Amino acid sequence: MDRRSLIKNAGIAGVLAAGIAPAVHAQAAVRWRLASSFPKSLDTIFGTAEVFAKQVSDATGGKFQISVHAGGELMPAFGVVDGVQNASVEMAHTAPYYFYGKDPTFCLGCAVPFGMNTRQMNAWMYEGNGLKLMRAFYAKYNIFNLPGGNTGAQMGGWFRKEIKSVADLKGLKFRTNPFAGRVLEPFGMIPQSIPGADLYPALEKGTLDALEWVGPYDDQKLGFNKVAKFYYYPGWWEGGPQLDFYINTKAWEGLSAEYKAIVEAAAAQANITMTAKYDARNPVALKQLVGSGTVLKPFTQDVMKAAFKSAQQIYSDLNNTNPEWKKIYGDWAKFLADQNAWFRFTEGTFDRFMQQQKL
Repeated sequence: MDRRSLIKNAGIAGVLAAGIAPAVHAQAAVRWRLASSFPKSLDTIFGTAEVFAKQVSDATGGKFQISVHAGGELMPAFGVVDGVQNASVEMAHTAPYYFYGKDPTFCLGCAVPFGMNTRQMNAWMYEGNGLKLMRAFYAKYNIFNLPGGNTGAQMGGWFRKEIKSVADLKGLKFRTNPFAGRVLEPFGMIPQSIPGADLYPALEKGTLDALEWVGPYDDQKLGFNKVAKFYYYPGWWEGGPQLDFYINTKAWEGLSAEYKAIVEAAAAQANITMTAKYDARNPVALKQLVGSGTVLKPFTQDVMKAAFKSAQQIYSDLNNTNPEWKKIYGDWAKFLADQNAWFRFTEGTFDRFMQQQKL
């Protein structure tokens, strides 16, 4: 009896008794290294890569091991695209908008000012054209991508002084993502791009006048409230920033179909886990920050409207000058418009009502 007939007639119990294991158990051992852009101190963002690696190991009985390395261990936090592209590492975990300097199109795979929220981003990626369009773009960098977490809408950051109008932004050295920095430059702000691990000393020493990172849970861990009093919201530059797992194309193509399926499932689990962690931890951390003297402030409407206008002008300019951006932006913008029309009637109305109730 040949192998195929044995499997057909014996069933799974007979197959195992005969010593013929399912395909995943017959896979060769695989060892990868993952370069993160984040410090180990953040169990949310850095921890998401650890969740992913554990899922892959558990699903393969330990045969597929991925070692996770914090930003700066194997390469600089902002050097991971180069590392994956040239196969110095098999994969990375990062925020695509860090690589605005290579091409602003990277940001559409993460977040752009006044863009999608978390659910809208997931919808565009998994059910819209997001993954298809971004993968075509990333292929030029020898990268295959998988969604790798979303923080949810972020806070607007920590400021030493109160921001009452657009004029108060002038001259401030502000750490933010590169795209938000470009939007703010016309107002005289001086944007800085600094990795998370270096932010506290920069704010403490006055190298920065203000900064934004993620939200209450991470910000409290990093101690920003100790050196800045005013905590602004919302982070209009990232309403739902998606992080990505970047995998070297050759490494990805070298995996079996079973291992590819396991990696995709592990990434999906990590994607959900990050958002869940932030949603669970941020409310408690925010209460603690306010209780310790942090002053919560919304950005004024003139700041919001001026920033929105600046962002729309940049998008128009990129459509006219950047073919890669134009290929993706049209689809992204149409999807967002449809999403906002839908959320306006259901999610938005329900949320606004519930937020006014006492439970």
